[in-house]
Formats: sequence, structure tokens, C-alpha cells
Amino acid sequence: MAFVGKGGSGKTTMSALFTRYVTSQGAPVVAIDADINQHLALVLGVDPPPEPLGAHLTEIKDHLRGDNPRIPSADAMVKTTPPGRGSRLLSFDDLAGGEFAVTTPEGARLMATGPFAEEDLGVACYHSKVGAVELLLNHLVDGPGEYVVVDMTAGADSFASGLFTRFDLTFLVAEPTRQGVSVYRQYHDYAADFEVRLAVVGNKVHGPSDVEFLRSQVGDDLLTWMEHSAGVRAMEQGRPFALDDLEPANTDALAMLLKQVDAQEKDWLRFGHQTEEFHLRNARAWANARAGFDLADQIDSEFVYGP
Repeated sequence: MAFVGKGGSGKTTMSALFTRYVTSQGAPVVAIDADINQHLALVLGVDPPPEPLGAHLTEIKDHLRGDNPRIPSADAMVKTTPPGRGSRLLSFDDLAGGEFAVTTPEGARLMATGPFAEEDLGVACYHSKVGAVELLLNHLVDGPGEYVVVDMTAGADSFASGLFTRFDLTFLVAEPTRQGVSVYRQYHDYAADFEVRLAVVGNKVHGPSDVEFLRSQVGDDLLTWMEHSAGVRAMEQGRPFALDDLEPANTDALAMLLKQVDAQEKDWLRFGHQTEEFHLRNARAWANARAGFDLADQIDSEFVYGP
């Protein structure tokens, strides 16, 4: 699942809280920081942060392409390259146990795309780093009771790559303000064309009038909400924090998120179709010109997605 929202809405905090909550229920979790502002390690209490995925893109490509004859080298692989026969698929344990993941104090595993390096400033696009996450999720075969939580880039910038289609459920974190719900309207309209399952989580809610405002703006997409929390503020300020410090209503909200995730059926047919669709889009837009050949040939029509 992904957490998205306006910058400052609390999506990183919600990603961290949900990761902690699912871990507390005894389930395995991999959290991935795919935001340009790399704060998830800080909120999860991880120091130092994990090795950035963006710095190891060639290694990741080499591993994933395996013996796929359609992909002769890492240079021939782009962020949208789909798996095919001969590719190395990843189990959840492969992802969680990989060399680029570290363990949080609660026992979840954390990965990160990494921040901009000095040589990137003014010349590089952040989506080149996010491409590592897209490739990993394209090759992941996860199962029931295995959770991957991705903290996405803020606002509608998430739509600049096909990564937004890689999730069984997307949680949009919205404050009860006009600015807070504006990203919801953008996300809702864009996502509708791609069967992206979207649920709104209200945040920093102070009372019934805030809930009513959110409901009037997003309707039935409002799944639950987090009340203003002294415990969360303590966590954000770096003071000692445990899930027991949360107010009961906020703990119940996290339980509702988990229940909603568990209710989603894995749609491998849609997943495969969208993997190939966005690969073809990128191939036509820029990747064919960069590679010097038609990347549509990387699609293996006889490959079956899923277990």
C-alpha cells in the first residue's frame, strides 16, 4: 500500500504509524521511503538510514534481469522494464532480507530511495531514484499477510511515474482544510482511469466539524481519521514514543486501515496489464530514443504475473 497526500499532511507520520501498528500485530512489514524528503527513517527511529537504493540501480537491474534473454544488460533495462521468463522474481522474504534493508526498533524492515546527491542538483530528476522501487515492485510476488508500505512523493507528483499503479490500496492523507483536500481531487481524477483503489484518511482532526468537512469533500472515500494527538507530536519531536501512547480512537483508526488492506484482493491480471502499459508509454516517450532500440520487445507475452 502507498501513503500519499499534500506536503505537510502527515503522510510520512501515517506511514510510520501504520508500519509500527502492523508490526505490533506480529505481521512482517517492509517500509520504503520513496519521498524526495527522506524522513521516514527519522520518524521510525532508524539511525543511520539505510543504504540508498538509487545509488545501486545498476546492481538491482543486474539482479532482476537474471537470465531473461530479452534484457541483455543492465543498460538495456529501464525503470518500467517488466519481468519475463528468466527474470529473477522477488518473494517478500527476498525484499525484506535484501542488503539494502535495515531493521527498525520495532522489527520492521526499512528501505529508502535516498536523497539528492550534490551531483544531482540542477541536472537530475528524482524519478530516476524512485525507479529502483518501481522495478522492485514490478518483480515482487508477495502473498497474504505480507505488507509493503511505501511513503510516496507529495502531491500529484506521484503520477510522474507508473509507480502509482503498483499498490493494492492507496491511502490519501488529508487535513480538514481546502488545501488538504485539493490533492484528493487531483488524485481521485487521475486514479480513476487506472483502477487505483483509493481511501482517504483524515489527519489532525480536532472535532466533529472537521470530520463533517472531510465527508462533505470526499464522500464515501473517507475511511477513517486520526485525531490530534499529543503522542504523535511527541514522536514527531523525537521524544520517546510507543504505540501505547496513542489515544484509543487513533489506535482504532490504524486497525481500520489494516482491515481495509486485508480486504483487498490481489489483482495480478490488472497488475501485469498496467506494468506493460506503462512500459510502452515510457518506451514511446523517451526510453526507445535513449536505448537505441524498441523496448516493446522486452515484453514477454507468455509470462504470467503472480504466484
